[in-house]
Amino acid sequence: MAVPKRRKSKATRDSRRATHKISAKAFNICENCGAPRQPHRVCGSCGYYKSQQVLEVREVAEA
Repeated sequence: MAVPKRRKSKATRDSRRATHKISAKAFNICENCGAPRQPHRVCGSCGYYKSQQVLEVREVAEA
């Protein structure tokens, strides 16, 4: 099995890992209600996807 002959420096290791960051989730605006929603997902506030109602959204009773 191959084994590295020399130790990698911290700079080489860190520059390789520099692209492993977490990116923020993308959000679009719902065409029906204007609420933020994720792309290619049903809107959680109105239940519409591609201008068609897909889900019946029930209102949450406030206590």
